[in-house]
This record gives sequence, C-alpha cells and structure tokens, in this order.
Amino acid sequence: MIKTGKESLSHNVNTHTSNNKGLQMRTIGLTGILGMALLATGCSSNEAKTQDASGATGDQKNIGLLNVSYDVSRDFYKDYNVLFTEAYQKSHPGSKVMVNQSHGGSSKQALSVANGLQADVVTFNQESDMNLLVEKGLVPENWREALPNKAVPYTSTMVLLVRNGNPKNIKDWSDLARNDIKVVMPNPKTSGTARYAFLGAYGYGLHSFNENPESHVKTDDFMRNLLANVVTYDNGARAATTSFTQRGLGDVLITTENEAHLASKDFAKGQVDIVYPSYSVLINNPVAVVTAVTDKAGKTEAATAYLKGLWDTPAQELMAQMYMRPSNEQVLAAHKDTLPAINTFEPVSVLGSWDKIMDTFFVDGARFDELARAK
Repeated sequence: MIKTGKESLSHNVNTHTSNNKGLQMRTIGLTGILGMALLATGCSSNEAKTQDASGATGDQKNIGLLNVSYDVSRDFYKDYNVLFTEAYQKSHPGSKVMVNQSHGGSSKQALSVANGLQADVVTFNQESDMNLLVEKGLVPENWREALPNKAVPYTSTMVLLVRNGNPKNIKDWSDLARNDIKVVMPNPKTSGTARYAFLGAYGYGLHSFNENPESHVKTDDFMRNLLANVVTYDNGARAATTSFTQRGLGDVLITTENEAHLASKDFAKGQVDIVYPSYSVLINNPVAVVTAVTDKAGKTEAATAYLKGLWDTPAQELMAQMYMRPSNEQVLAAHKDTLPAINTFEPVSVLGSWDKIMDTFFVDGARFDELARAK
C-alpha cells in the first residue's frame, strides 16, 4: 500500500522530494539500478513561469517541466514524477530534469493556462477543459491522436464517502435526496470532479426513472432534493475532502474513487467508509502537451516523454495502487479486489458532447443553477 504524506491536504502547489520510502516497490519493471533522481520539487505559479522562461535558453541538460493538473491527482503525480525523472535521466545521461506540479479545480487550472500560466503539460479530468486550450491555440487539435488510448491513461468514477459504520445507511444516489442527509461536494462552476458528481447523480436519475435527457421531470425533482441537501460547495475536490474529513461537515461526500480510497487509507483512516453506487459516471482523464509553450522553449521532446511514460507498466501499476483505473487491462485485472467491476455510463453517450453538456448544465443560468436554487 502506498503511503502518502499529510502534506497532500494542501490545496495549491505541492512541494516534495524523491526521498520516498517504498519507492523500490513502485519501480518494478524499470530495468537496472536507477541513478540518483533529481529532487522533484513543487513551485508557485510565478516560480514556474520563471523556470519555464529560463528553459527557453536551449539548455537541454537542465529541463524544467510544469504539469498543471486537477485537484485530487496531486498524490499520483508526486510519485510518478520520481519514476519519470529517474527513467528520463537514465536514458539521457548528463541531463537533469525537474517536474513541478500545480493543482486546483480542473476548470480553474485550464483557465489559468489559457490566461498565461506557462504549463508544459496539462493533465485534466474533463475534455471540455482541454477544448478551451485547443480554442486558444495552446494545445494542438490532434491531441487525442498524439498519445495512446485517445490520450486517456486512466479512468475513474464517482463514489460516496460516508462516516465510519455508515450511520445514515446510505446505499445509493437515491439516499442523498432524503431529508435527513447532508451532502458535501465541490462547486461545478470551478471543479471538474463536481461536474462528474452532478452528472453521476443525474445519470442515475435518468437510468432509475427510465427517462431520456429530453424527458427528465422525475430526474430534475430528484436532483432538486439532492442539491437542497448540499451544505457546502468547495472550490475543488480536495477542499471538499477536507471539509468532510477534517471539518466534520456533512453525512456523505461525493468524490472520485481514488480520492475516497486515499481518505479511507490515509488521512481519515478508521473514520470513513466507501459506498459504491449501483450506477455511476465514467471519468476520462485526458492529458496533452502544451506545444505553444514547449515548442518555443525547446522542451516538446521531454514533455512528450513525460506523458508517454504514463502508459509504461510501472506508471500503470502506480495508478492502480492509487485506486485509479489504468488503461492497461492486465494491470487493472490484477487489482480487481480493490478496483471492483462497476456499472458506469459515459456522459457523452447519454447527454451529448461536452460542449452540449456544459451549455445544458453548467453555464450561468443553466440546469444546475435552476435546480440548486429551486429550494
């Protein structure tokens, strides 16, 4: 079991070193004895811009990469950065590579990149956030074809995190609409995870009431009751986890599978239980190189290697150990005890393209706003 530090509860940019106990277990599959890794440190946004600017000098022996990512991926990338820097420096003798990471609500992160944050790679949890950067000319239109599996190295789903012993007897989405339940979730206006939380419940309603998206009266009523029970909308998924586990708010947290397991195994051990809904949403986690930045800085090769490494067996194994569902079916099957088979739906298959989903549900005045203020 991978242990992650309590510093993972901080919200913005993580700082860490490669002195991580248990690293050898996570690097199974890397051939030979890996050399000493450069410290994979975090930085502030301003520091990241300074380092990226210095990288434009063409000094390919010292490379700094900035990964701008969504909120609850920080623990995975903290450890993956160690795998990557060791493997890259072994294959590029004399080179030194440093990976910085920035985390927050997925859409806030995408907007920061669109507004000038010099990300070399982006690792999001929603396609619409990637589409924004394509529209801005920062990410190429063919980003899906640039990497395996349509540039999705792993998937996840939404689950319910409840208090130890499940005192409110919460078994499925339907229980979240009960009058005696208090719900914690992030804000769908800033968090991709929150949108999946909403869509997971909404898709469950359509499925349970045998409705289609155009005929959704019962589902809307269900969602009004559920959203009326929300006691806080945090900016990001990790902030929502903190509200639930440390501040003691709510009876149930709607969160991703990997975040729920991390909470139950680490910073809220013995305090929470995980409930798998009968029907939930499939979360694809797309990644891309921000070529508008890396081409100018001469770092496209290193940035591409960073993302391609996500499909290597050690990285896929690390994902599974951190309760992400790797695209490698053999690795996923080896972890079926901790990553059980689940009944999920793809949002675009049920509700249309991500552009349509955003316009229907999440722009100002759309269905989320209507349902959330209805009571």
